[in-house]
Amino acid sequence: MKPATTSLRRARIEGGRPFPLGATWDGLGVNFAIFSAHATKVELCIFDYEGQTELERIELPEYTSEIFHGYLPDARPGLVYGYRVYGPYEPEAGHRFNHNKLLIDPYAKQLIGELKWDHSLFGYTIGHADGDLSFDERDSAAFVPKAKVVDPAFTWGNERRPNIPWERTIFYETHVKGFTQRHPSVKAEDRGKFAGLMNRDVVAYIQSLGVTSVEFLPIHAFVDDSYLVEKGLRNYWGYNTIGFFAPDPRYLASPFVNEFKELVSSFHHAGIEVILDVVYNHTAEGNENGPTISFKGIDNATYYRLLPDQPRYYINDTGTGNTVNTSHPRVMQLVTDSLRYWAGDMRVDGFRFDLATILAREPTGFSEESSFLHACMQDPLLSQVKLIAEPWDCGPGGYQVGRFPPGWAEWNDGYRDTIRAYWRGDDGKVPAVAGKISASADLFDKRGRKPWASVNFITAHDGFTLHDLVCYNDKHNEANGEDNRDGHSHNLSNNYGVEGPTEDEAINEIRFRQLRNFFATLLFSRGTPMILAGDEFARTQGGNNNAYAQDNEIGWIDWKVSDEGRELAEFVQKLIMLRQALPSLRRGRFLHGTYDEELGVKDVAWITPSGTEFTDENWADPAARCFGVLLDGRAQSEGIRRPGTDATMLIVLNAHDDVVNFTLPEAPGGLRWRCIIDTNIPDRDELTPFEFGMEYMATGRSYLVFLLEPEDDGDANAAARRAFVHVSEAFMQAAIDRVHFVHDDADEEAPEASV
Repeated sequence: MKPATTSLRRARIEGGRPFPLGATWDGLGVNFAIFSAHATKVELCIFDYEGQTELERIELPEYTSEIFHGYLPDARPGLVYGYRVYGPYEPEAGHRFNHNKLLIDPYAKQLIGELKWDHSLFGYTIGHADGDLSFDERDSAAFVPKAKVVDPAFTWGNERRPNIPWERTIFYETHVKGFTQRHPSVKAEDRGKFAGLMNRDVVAYIQSLGVTSVEFLPIHAFVDDSYLVEKGLRNYWGYNTIGFFAPDPRYLASPFVNEFKELVSSFHHAGIEVILDVVYNHTAEGNENGPTISFKGIDNATYYRLLPDQPRYYINDTGTGNTVNTSHPRVMQLVTDSLRYWAGDMRVDGFRFDLATILAREPTGFSEESSFLHACMQDPLLSQVKLIAEPWDCGPGGYQVGRFPPGWAEWNDGYRDTIRAYWRGDDGKVPAVAGKISASADLFDKRGRKPWASVNFITAHDGFTLHDLVCYNDKHNEANGEDNRDGHSHNLSNNYGVEGPTEDEAINEIRFRQLRNFFATLLFSRGTPMILAGDEFARTQGGNNNAYAQDNEIGWIDWKVSDEGRELAEFVQKLIMLRQALPSLRRGRFLHGTYDEELGVKDVAWITPSGTEFTDENWADPAARCFGVLLDGRAQSEGIRRPGTDATMLIVLNAHDDVVNFTLPEAPGGLRWRCIIDTNIPDRDELTPFEFGMEYMATGRSYLVFLLEPEDDGDANAAARRAFVHVSEAFMQAAIDRVHFVHDDADEEAPEASV
């Protein structure tokens, strides 16, 4: 319904309230409130329904506690607005007020239109002799997205949060558009939208794979960088936020932001969590040469960290031009209000914080006791959702893996690099691998943190896909238009003889076995695994390891999956089912090789190919590439002694390029070993028995998992036998279930991709 904006009169403006911040409809009218510590006047600008024509400017009449506010009786949801903020234009003092620039409300719940690059967006006159010190008088309204007042009402019905325990969580990182743009079951008008993710085949696929929590790349309103637009590219990933409350309009198939709530409800009904990748560390306004479209024009000196002795310039700990100043209480409030909005009103289940070290910085640097980290932990809502840090930034002392406080999980890039190097065959990696697959206790086993705090991943949106990791020695980012200079060159990859696709069956066999090795390692490590969407069926980006600007077939997932890809997806599904059936992989205790005198076992033992325990000499051997991990099911569980409540496992990793004869060690309380995983025999559908002392021929570059068959000696071993039967049933079920790709009646072809 179009708002009757033409009926508004200046005389109708009332004082309203300084809270809540933003534009809030109360059923009778709309209250407007915006913070600025240094502004002298704020005008509310009303636009027509399409946001094309400015109809009226209304000065907000009240100023309370540094908040300008006013109330418009009879205003309704759908009203389109922006702000003009008056104040000193003194860049050398950190102030960049320019009332000629229409500004986006930082608390806007919905935006319409997109930013169109024009010289009028800049507060200074481009090309002026004084550079960014000059004052530009051109009006920017025609080129800036407008805010729209929303009706927050939504019927959630019997929707409930899945509340997946951390120990069972498996993240699945994907992109809203990229996941559905080429999906044959999704209607053309829904592709690339929130609506497309609600398609029955999309939801059924995620369910059948077994992942628990979908982590979306940024969906907050963001801007396409001008240099990308000039090259005909877009900021596909979305790490260039301009609004912390509004979903980006490009992801809406309908005119209503409640479409996102429908997506959350749909996923929750399917038992799937929704995690958002959020970017609070910087905004799209850039440095002193960037545009004035929101924060910079509202109160630059407050919203951004400026150089203390030269406030004309910005502290750039993000590498993107500016750094959001979360040390200021109102800016902190903005961030936490945004988080509460998404966790409360939108009911998302957690957040992954881009460059999270920034948010935990104080003027003196990173602090585990920062106001932001304290604010999250004391908040009754935020402290109950999943909080995941990308624990680094570009500033001094920016790498902080393992230093976030209890309650937080962290991306563990050390896990990524170690596992890549090991399976590539690098020397001397066994000790590091042992630490990483044990949840990196050296980093996280402190202050009562649990193994789930280590988010283990081998690939993510930034870098090679898993397929490309085993197909390319070098990055191939030519499509980015930067002469292949962008993106990391330290990929720890191996093409096994040919750069890119090949018809050589031997090379392809090695590549797919390595893919299975990576997945088995990831899913059978302690910690929280994260899978990059599409890796499970060998998706490729053609060797591009920095597809941030590739809103095309390079960045989109291709759902025309090969037979080998389907088989790989079913292998990953089997691994996930087994992980969920094996508590020893998820138990909330770190592994230290501790000996339990009462039970006579270690929580973990490291085994040589000859079947003996590792010695100091074995650990120091740089040529060692094959070892075993013995996880005894009789070890203590969560501090409660419950002998025999879990299956005993033997995991064997062989990164040699040739066969290694591995002697299967004897395990007390067991009859024999049963092989449940051999990445050289991915379609194994039976629990093949192997006696103690036998030599198992571990194929070069292979990963093996054996399950101990317990003795049948009555009640003393009954729990162990139940655990063995439980895992055996999960193994057999994995041979029956199949990953759901599309229904047979999918009636539309995916569109042709355009580069």
